[in-house]
Amino acid sequence: MTKIAILGANGRLGRVVGKAFIDAGFDVRAVTRSGKVPAELKGATAVAGDALDREALIRATQGVDIVFNGLNPIYTDWGKCLPMAENVMAACHANGALHLFPGTVYNYGSPMPEVVTEDTPFRPTTEKGRIRSAMEALFRREADAGRVRTIILRAGDFFGGTGSGSWFDLVVAAKMNKGVYTAPGPANLVHEWAYLPDFAIGFVGLARNQGKLGFFEALNFPGHAVTDMDIKAAAEKALGRPLKLTFMPWWVLRAGSPFVAMWREIVSMSYLRFEPHRLVSDRLASIIGEVPHTPLDEAVAEALKDIGISLDNAKDAA
Repeated sequence: MTKIAILGANGRLGRVVGKAFIDAGFDVRAVTRSGKVPAELKGATAVAGDALDREALIRATQGVDIVFNGLNPIYTDWGKCLPMAENVMAACHANGALHLFPGTVYNYGSPMPEVVTEDTPFRPTTEKGRIRSAMEALFRREADAGRVRTIILRAGDFFGGTGSGSWFDLVVAAKMNKGVYTAPGPANLVHEWAYLPDFAIGFVGLARNQGKLGFFEALNFPGHAVTDMDIKAAAEKALGRPLKLTFMPWWVLRAGSPFVAMWREIVSMSYLRFEPHRLVSDRLASIIGEVPHTPLDEAVAEALKDIGISLDNAKDAA
């Protein structure tokens, strides 16, 4: 049985990806700092390992065939990203493990290309974009040197899965129980979203089709390239009632950003909410077969339930 270590298994992405690999019959090792297995990963083996401790991470991943790198520090802590990436490379090299990594659109900078292909060049214009680009450059160097094989699957903003921390739960759905939909940007602007259960199954497909992949691959995951009006309509269908459309007060965050570190980091990435973009792939389907794609209405309904919005009760909450 193929063994996979899920780094960041306590995180939203790590939990969803870990569950997908458990459901697919893989031997899953959940690596967390505490050594405790999240409830969603019943059936996984719990292992303690701090990604900032290289030797501990090498021990935590000993004997695995694949490492899924779901490590993602909070926005104000991204100085840890490159040291963590270097330690993950060391762990993969020491154990001869394939490295699976979730890419972002931060690498492309502003202005965002309206259509992002797998050949679109990186032009980062923010610190986070430069960090992400540097991480991927590290992975490519390790692959070119024959030390670590890396497969990147790039996605847009996440929705779905339990926990908090995404634009969907922190902004879009934050006031839905009060009958309000909050758009982070222009309501008719196309924005790339990835429904996490679909994205996770995409990684399972890549793990099962390694023979079709090179030593370094960066693939796009075409999720839901939709507008806020599309998501609002799907939410209204799930809730069974109309929602009032409001907009995120960016001026408040901009005014407070010199004094609030998290607001400053969010504002630095605000261009993503005002510049249309979508991901397309020429290769993913040829590698994994049909690309997982839950219909938007179903995905939004499940995502609302995942964050604790009762679809039955919400109908009467206004």
